[in-house]
Amino acid sequence: MKISILTVNRNGARWLARCMDSVLAQELAPGDELEYLFLDGGSTDGSLSIAEVRRDHLAALVSEPDNGPAEALNKGFRLVTGDLIGWLNADDVYGPGTLARALTVAKAHPSAGFFFGPCRIVNEAGREIRRFPTLVKNSCFPFSSRFLLQCINYVSQPASWFRRAALEAAGGGLRTDLKAAWDYDLMLRLWRQGGGVRIPGGPLADFQWHPASIGGTHYERQFAEEWKLAAADAGRFSPQAAIHWGVWRGIVACYRLMNRRA
Repeated sequence: MKISILTVNRNGARWLARCMDSVLAQELAPGDELEYLFLDGGSTDGSLSIAEVRRDHLAALVSEPDNGPAEALNKGFRLVTGDLIGWLNADDVYGPGTLARALTVAKAHPSAGFFFGPCRIVNEAGREIRRFPTLVKNSCFPFSSRFLLQCINYVSQPASWFRRAALEAAGGGLRTDLKAAWDYDLMLRLWRQGGGVRIPGGPLADFQWHPASIGGTHYERQFAEEWKLAAADAGRFSPQAAIHWGVWRGIVACYRLMNRRA
């Protein structure tokens, strides 16, 4: 089975080598194949030099201006040829064996369209932080369902993958009109294509939180968008929308508190 991974980047040279090497260091089972694509939005910070050093291991290296990560990822979705797709942002990393674990579960559940597992939140030094949000997400895993996903977004994007066929059936790419919740919108659509399956075991990836990240700068917009998406998917006056409204307000209050303490 072939797995396609995309990294989108704009001026992320500070972390990019670590990210790319965490993908290229993945060991796959015999017969499995990695297709790695790098899409740059016109960086001016040396990112391209980092990618060029690894060009021989890339299926594509694209550098041109874009209107943000969602548009860049949509370009990548049109280029990939893998059975399974994921993306890893330039400031995030995979753990050892991550892609082999994802492929194993995908092979075992051929009718499922979406796969996910645990993900740590780390700071710029790689130290785990914000353990409570991670605990809340992980506690949802045993109860995974479309209903629960409509109530709370408990899936961490760096530790999630989906079938290319499911992406096509779900209407294709990401919504570029959303500021920060385009991945959640995609998850809701993908769940209709055979549901989601949890990948057992420990953390698959590290999501790096820092002031310039989407989660650091746009979290209030992100959670407002997520509620609107959940309400549209489940129904504005559904129990899921009501629960998600409370989750939205609670998470934003917690993030404000954590940011003041940071």
